[in-house]
Amino acid sequence: MEPSTREPLVRKSSSSYRTFPGSTYKRLDKEYLRSLHNKRLYLAVFAAVMGNFSFGFALVYPSPVIPALEAHPSPALRLDQHTASWFGSVFTLGAAAGGLSTMVLNDRLGRKLSIMFSALPSALGYALMAGAQGIGMLLLGRVLTGYAGGITSASIPVYISEVSHPGVRGTLGACPQIMAVLGSLVLYALGKYLRVWRARNPQPDLREGPNHAALSGLVLDWRWLAVAGEVPVLVMIVLLCFMPNSPRFLVSQGKEDEALRSLCWLRGKDTDYAREYEQIKDSVRKQSRRVSCAEIKDPFIYKPILIAVGMRFLQQLSGVTCVLVYLQPIFKKTSVILKPEYDAALVGLVRLFSVAIAAVSMDKAGRKILLFVSAGVMLVSNLTMGLYIHFVPAPQNGTIANKTLVSSANLPAEPTNYITLIPLLAAMFFIMGYAMGWGPITWLLMSEILPLKARGVASGLCVVVSWLTAFTLTQLFLRVVDVFGLEVPFLFFAVICAGNILFTGCCVPETKGRSLEQIEAFFRTGRRSFMR
Repeated sequence: MEPSTREPLVRKSSSSYRTFPGSTYKRLDKEYLRSLHNKRLYLAVFAAVMGNFSFGFALVYPSPVIPALEAHPSPALRLDQHTASWFGSVFTLGAAAGGLSTMVLNDRLGRKLSIMFSALPSALGYALMAGAQGIGMLLLGRVLTGYAGGITSASIPVYISEVSHPGVRGTLGACPQIMAVLGSLVLYALGKYLRVWRARNPQPDLREGPNHAALSGLVLDWRWLAVAGEVPVLVMIVLLCFMPNSPRFLVSQGKEDEALRSLCWLRGKDTDYAREYEQIKDSVRKQSRRVSCAEIKDPFIYKPILIAVGMRFLQQLSGVTCVLVYLQPIFKKTSVILKPEYDAALVGLVRLFSVAIAAVSMDKAGRKILLFVSAGVMLVSNLTMGLYIHFVPAPQNGTIANKTLVSSANLPAEPTNYITLIPLLAAMFFIMGYAMGWGPITWLLMSEILPLKARGVASGLCVVVSWLTAFTLTQLFLRVVDVFGLEVPFLFFAVICAGNILFTGCCVPETKGRSLEQIEAFFRTGRRSFMR
């Protein structure tokens, strides 16, 4: 291959790939750098990603709640292994339904209104869980919060990519993952705080005995966590009322004046936003309003969709949802030296730190290199966890629970050994690897590479595939553990991570520094140099 073909797209001088004439190209870069400090853009992104905060909060809600409900004094709310499995996994089924509905909502209501619409099922779901009188109400609440999460999963990345410019799109594209991690951390911290507060301020009647007092403290724990979940939903809906819609969506709907005002608000009056507006209009003119069945055969349409769907599928097959949902029971089973709730919070902090690293480096190192590093770290971590569980003798890895994972919450703690730090470190590195690449970048690339005419429908399809895969895995995870042991799922996840490396090298394009219109131009012409 000639050296020139390896040069990235942005260095090519061909007029087909230069968005603007050469005389104005440098000037536009200066204007973009100036708009990096546009606080209104960051405010719009913050308002949107409050939905991801709520999503992260709801996703890991079962982790501290399942042990409490297994010990619940009321049979109507007490979870066994079967109901606990459904309580953990039904959220993903709701998320798949949310992604399916977003295929229509994104193009009918727009990105912003779709995000705002998610507040309704989310608030209702938290209310049902907070006032639950039976398992049915708990499961319905999980479905509704999952439905809201599916909508935000498909709408927020698209909204961020369409309101951002190439200079900050990578960093802002990592914000959904950062806020989801923060939501998870707040859940862990708040759950622990409520337990500590009750221990210091015991309210139940002690004449009923110490066991009754302890159980009474646990009964209220998960209810207050559900009440707390309403707060980010309220903040999101209030802030979004004052934020603009996506300029690209508005142009595609023929609302050009409103689109120009939106772009002016986002970029600032002192920037050369009019040139970017003309670029957006030119891109929209080249496309029909909606994708037709005949157009799906066009490589410009089906290639980016297959790449985005493939990445979402492989991301879930790597096991991240199973690990997050069942994190505390996994640590209980492997008898990690710290308490499971502290281990979960520690892993959450590592996840937050790693996503922050990805946000800073994504626009510098590029997307593909982070995907390679991410998949490699996850591969080693899953392999380590699987081999540890398989080879470490039973008394050292907490093995009474080898027959069942969820019920291990009711088992007495066994003497621990410092070797049990291995599964904790393996889980930390797995989450770190995921958060550095395959967590935020799959969402970012989905919103970057999908063509505008199919972006609403295709992003919904990606979310449906993602959460149906997650539902299947979380349902099968506990059953596989019961039959084959905990090491088998982790060894399977390791094989998938190896496949992620191959998929990244063969199929994923590098989008660092490219505008959305440049990325569409690549898929339209198929220039291979763009993939390097």
